[in-house]
Amino acid sequence: MSSSNFTVESCNIDSEEGVKLHTRIFKPKDADDDDKNLVIVLVHPFSLMGGCQALLKGIASELASKGLWSKKIKPKLFWVSAMGPMVVVLVGCLVAYLVKGTEHGIKTVGPLKKGLNPPSIQYLTFDAKYLPLVLKAGIVTGLIALAEGIAIGRSFAVMKNEQTDGNKEMIAFGLMNIIGSFTSCYLTTGPFSKTAVNYNAGTKTPMSNIVMGFCMMLVLLFLAPVFSYTPLVALAAIIMSAMLGLIDYEEMYHLFKVDKFDFLVCMSAFFGVSFISMDYGLIISVGFSVLRALLYVARPSTCKLGRIPNSVMFRDIEQYPGAEEMLGYVILQMGSPIFFANSTYVRERILRWIRDEPEGVEFLLLDLSGVSSVDMTGMETLLEVRRILVSKGIKMVIINPRFEVLEKMMLSHFVEKIGKEYVFLSIDDAVQACRFNLCTTAKPEP
Repeated sequence: MSSSNFTVESCNIDSEEGVKLHTRIFKPKDADDDDKNLVIVLVHPFSLMGGCQALLKGIASELASKGLWSKKIKPKLFWVSAMGPMVVVLVGCLVAYLVKGTEHGIKTVGPLKKGLNPPSIQYLTFDAKYLPLVLKAGIVTGLIALAEGIAIGRSFAVMKNEQTDGNKEMIAFGLMNIIGSFTSCYLTTGPFSKTAVNYNAGTKTPMSNIVMGFCMMLVLLFLAPVFSYTPLVALAAIIMSAMLGLIDYEEMYHLFKVDKFDFLVCMSAFFGVSFISMDYGLIISVGFSVLRALLYVARPSTCKLGRIPNSVMFRDIEQYPGAEEMLGYVILQMGSPIFFANSTYVRERILRWIRDEPEGVEFLLLDLSGVSSVDMTGMETLLEVRRILVSKGIKMVIINPRFEVLEKMMLSHFVEKIGKEYVFLSIDDAVQACRFNLCTTAKPEP
């Protein structure tokens, strides 16, 4: 084929993967064969599919940017957002049917049979040799489905300033999957894609699920073969446009400014869900969250307190530089549970505070008001610290332990070992008692 200034030559090239590339070469008529001034266009069989996907996504993004699919839509135009996904599917089906897309590499849903799933309860059998496999698969898939469904439900509930009940969610998922297993249904949860599309369509109540289920039943009974021409890119465009509407860029920037680790968890969940799968995205984000929790628990906050001048209040000397340290006293505040995972860190931190003090320390005051629980390892750690302090001539004083902590201290005879005279309700009471030598009557056992 030729034009006034250019000639067009065509040829087929086999790629390494065995896929034929149709090459069209545009060059001036007076150009040599080895002239570098050429425009080469490679037409891959799947490029049409990518173009359709980009086109549909662009249309969806344009509609979303103009607010037609926004939750702030005007009441009279509610049908625009509701019909958006349906229009994309119908147009995609029509285009794929007219151009015979399957012959050009456009992937479609494929043949669909009419009718509902047949009952499968008659196939239910119990065989002991399959029991371990069934339990393993059931527990793993059940936990993943439950975690995914509850996480997605809470995420969308936050957008609407609503709350979800985890117990009701578990009951609903359990009944849904038990009943669904009797009708050839696979494991079901609250999928992100369908939830996002439903949310962007402007649904308000659970009645939307009933309407959606009824429409799905009609489609399966009467219109299933028609939707066999649905391009997968059309479905992907609907999901992607719905997902783009859920991305809160301002909140992401806010997380980046306030807490870098929260931003890391957010990004890991986003990229994991977007580029791998919902399951992997959930696992990665939960893994980072658990790691952060372990770091917080393994390294609890401890601070040294000082007295605010002309008051009976004691505050962190780093946060309040005006707080005055008291000569002969080391007042420490613990801010988390003390148990086996952080007991070693707590012991080393307390002893480091003592070593950093000048000579003449007589009392160590531990404010346990922020300690919600202590296990036996934590008790042994506190007793070990006390024995070290006694050998140095320093007395340990416990201040304001919570009821649960005090109860464990009583049951484990911790209070008897340190002496009841060394337990006080407030820091000021402890300081006054130590100042006037009210604790000297106790004889702590070594």
